[in-house]
Amino acid sequence: MSTVNSQDDEDTFKILIATDIHLGYMEKDPVRGNDTFVTFNEILDNAQKNEVDFVLLGGDLFHDNKPSRKTIHACLQSLRKYCMGDRPIQFEILSDQAVNFYNSMFPWVNYQDENLNISIPVFSIHGNHDDPTGADALCALDILSCAGLLNHFGRSASVEKIDISPILLRKGRTKIALYGLGAIPDERLYRMFVNKQVTMLRPKEDEDSWFNLFVIHQNRSKHGATNYIPEQFLDDFINLVVWGHEHECKIAPCKNEQQCFYVSQPGSSVVTSLSPGEAVKKHIGLLHVRGKKMKMQKIALETVRTFYMEDIVLADHPDLFNPDNPKVTQAIQAFCMEKVEMMLDNAERERLGNPRQPGKPLIRLRVDYAGGFEPFSVHRFSQRYMDRVANPKDIIHFFRHREQKEKNDNDLNFGKLVSRPASEGMTLRVEDLVKQYFQTAEKKVQLSLLTERGMGEAVQEFVDKEEKDAIEELVKFQLEKTQRFLKERRTAAEEEKIDEEVRKFRESRKKNAEEEDEEVREAMTRARAHRSEDAVLVTASSDEEAMDTGMKGSGDSDDGFPAAVTRGRGRARGRARGARGQNPTARGSSQRRRGSSGRESATSSRTYKPVSVPAKNMSIMDAFKSLKTDPLNSSKSYSEDIIDDDSDVEVVSSAASSSKVNLRLVCLLHDHCHN
Repeated sequence: MSTVNSQDDEDTFKILIATDIHLGYMEKDPVRGNDTFVTFNEILDNAQKNEVDFVLLGGDLFHDNKPSRKTIHACLQSLRKYCMGDRPIQFEILSDQAVNFYNSMFPWVNYQDENLNISIPVFSIHGNHDDPTGADALCALDILSCAGLLNHFGRSASVEKIDISPILLRKGRTKIALYGLGAIPDERLYRMFVNKQVTMLRPKEDEDSWFNLFVIHQNRSKHGATNYIPEQFLDDFINLVVWGHEHECKIAPCKNEQQCFYVSQPGSSVVTSLSPGEAVKKHIGLLHVRGKKMKMQKIALETVRTFYMEDIVLADHPDLFNPDNPKVTQAIQAFCMEKVEMMLDNAERERLGNPRQPGKPLIRLRVDYAGGFEPFSVHRFSQRYMDRVANPKDIIHFFRHREQKEKNDNDLNFGKLVSRPASEGMTLRVEDLVKQYFQTAEKKVQLSLLTERGMGEAVQEFVDKEEKDAIEELVKFQLEKTQRFLKERRTAAEEEKIDEEVRKFRESRKKNAEEEDEEVREAMTRARAHRSEDAVLVTASSDEEAMDTGMKGSGDSDDGFPAAVTRGRGRARGRARGARGQNPTARGSSQRRRGSSGRESATSSRTYKPVSVPAKNMSIMDAFKSLKTDPLNSSKSYSEDIIDDDSDVEVVSSAASSSKVNLRLVCLLHDHCHN
């Protein structure tokens, strides 16, 4: 790696690099609640002290997709404190900013805004935690961008083809082409790379004179056949890749011998899981670029909470522990206490040399009790360290290595699915768990209409993005599509033939991954549209309630009902609306019968929707029965057939029952899938 000799001349870029700050992580914890905010201030303080040209963030600035007001406020406060001022900007942008920031109402870099006084520009891509979502595809970074405190780049305008256009920067004689790609589901991006649908555009003039810097936020380590992005997929003209998403700090640039570029993995600035990768010392990087040469200077973070971790295998100590000894449990507990005390002593010595470090450390002791041993009470053990450790409830983790393969693959065991949480160094993905669930499930709950991949993405949306209608809309959309397919095939109304056609249709969809992606996107679009409609209806209903309250308070009644009749609040309001010409079924009765309809019981906001929404979906068998008895009915639109029919759901032996099973699965997965 070519290094920079002179670091402070007019031709040298100085860039502060950090990734995965996760603002707001555990913000409600009384001990660790402010850790992310304190460290973020330290990062920006380093940028200010080193007089960097700009800050480059590699995604996951926020931990939650919808950060709290406290988190947003703390972020705005820090950016305003450290990034605004009179210090002049020493570099210029040569590229078309309307292309670089196409999604912004203010498509130019913030320091060029005449209404703002920016001293340190911040450029950031989005990560998988703070990615765009919802009907308007907005994310928390868009709020900061609109406020002029951050430059959000690296968004993909299309899901069919990705063209990455660089931000072209120049300082003196040094030119940087800054490429960015925000987080995209790994399997989708993997397939797009394979199909040559990802293109990195290069400057037309003097291609070889640019230092090409690429920021990406994806899985770097392999989590499955296509659940990562191999470094070989990236173009070989890149000089340096800043890789976000992976939390282990490997910030020193490592050369990829095949592609001949360097990769820097800064890691996270806060411990979000009690895993070995998080125990590595946390750093940020100060990158110096002059011409085509670079140098990465590591800066240790001083405000990160200390984390010590150790593993114990009881079977490796036969001289200390005998499973047949009746007092072996007490001996194991005493041994664990000794190990914890040693880690606490090490943490205290480290903290004495750094007064900025938080007082209580994070301690993790993983105990493998395979070999006939029994675990002791973790709750009683943790009581001893309530005032000395930041994570007293998670100090001890008992586990057993799997000694043999599962005896019966058909037995469903939820415990095995979540036996190793994400905090133990294994990144759990909702899609993988859903797939594993159905692979080990009994035949009666296997999917026969939906695919495991589509259901996995729907559950992912439900868990991570809080799209409450995601699973329901996917089931409904695929049911409608299958019904259309069977009608076009004019399949006879016999259960065996229908099952065979459905099976063939499902297998054909599984082979066509792009079509399946399109189905999931369509279902998610429907779910977001439902949420937007609900918000409008709730707002309108609230306005009407406010009007009703005002009218009742004044004693006037256009409907002829005396004020005394308003004894029962919901009942009287429903009647009054009906008398004014409103539909009493859709208004008053919907509030009296809240929860009576399966559709209305999903959410309280859905009670305000008109009754035109069907309470039940028509099964495939019933669709054929109605089609057979009334040939003229084929001229009707398909949506009318579903809405007008009140038959029970039979086809959902696979769809509805699997949806119920997935809801059980979601409850088990919810706490394990946010990292």
